[in-house]
Amino acid sequence: MTLMQTIPASESRVGALVPASSAWPELESQLAVPLLRVVEQAAIACALTRGRGDAPLADQAAVEAMRLALHQIPMRGRIVIGEGERDQAPMLYIGERVGAWAKERRGLEVDIAVDPLEGTNLCAADAPGALTVLAASERGGLLYAPDCYMEKIIVGPACRGAVNLDAPAGDNLRAMARRLNLGLDELAVTVLDRPRHASLIAAIRAAGSGVRVVSDGDLAAGIAAALPDTGVHAVMGIGGAPEGVLAAAAMRCLGGEILGRLVADTAPIESRLICMGIADARRVYCTEDLASGREILFAACGVTAGRLLRGVRYAREGVRTQALLMTAGANQIRFVETVHSAGRRDA
Repeated sequence: MTLMQTIPASESRVGALVPASSAWPELESQLAVPLLRVVEQAAIACALTRGRGDAPLADQAAVEAMRLALHQIPMRGRIVIGEGERDQAPMLYIGERVGAWAKERRGLEVDIAVDPLEGTNLCAADAPGALTVLAASERGGLLYAPDCYMEKIIVGPACRGAVNLDAPAGDNLRAMARRLNLGLDELAVTVLDRPRHASLIAAIRAAGSGVRVVSDGDLAAGIAAALPDTGVHAVMGIGGAPEGVLAAAAMRCLGGEILGRLVADTAPIESRLICMGIADARRVYCTEDLASGREILFAACGVTAGRLLRGVRYAREGVRTQALLMTAGANQIRFVETVHSAGRRDA
């Protein structure tokens, strides 16, 4: 494994908000590399399905590989965001215990949020931007988010505290422009290509800013918004609530901000929120509400080539992956290029 690039996280408020805790040093020191391998193995597995037009097959390959890799790690893990409830998802369901010591009384207790394949349709079409994603924290450090929609706005460190989920898009864009010292016409906002976003896209363009419309993958766009020189300044719109928690974990590491509100637009979802103890469906969650852990670890690996990460590549010497590894305590962003040479005669 070769470390290609290590970028210090921006001088954000992460250090002030959540100081590195000596009570939980093991998460990074013991689990960073094993959890990195989890997203790498999942990416390699589902990359074999790229371009085959079968999104369920791609997702199944990622789930199975991720689950197998998680069970090899000496920890007591619990899935808090996964592929669904136990009766609907045979693997990586919410509440599933993972890790080599899952049924024992030893080892680290870790809550894990996974998106085995962010962008299943992208992988099926071999389109840019598919990722395998995982976030981890100590027990109770990640919000157990229901599988419903969430209103979101995600911005980078410079715009933290400048945006309001209830403000008009134009007001938020003007506040961002002031913080970034940019013109409105220099801002780019990523929005999912969905009919529900027609008025939002019109409002952003009416304010004079550009819209980058994506078919899938608002999580990757959110990470890009908090990194320098990506050309993305914000993500706005409605997407998945589980992806919102994963984005919050990434923002905790990057110093950015996500504001989110669950969309309870049907009676079954309202009932589910009540059963989960969520009394106020209109509550606006901030980054620290969604990912409150003292220690946060975030890992992602590229499946198809994208703006954030390169996809899985095959060569005589082995399989190449590029992954992203971040921890809130260390305030570092690592881009890791790995050659997986097992079984290759020319390694």
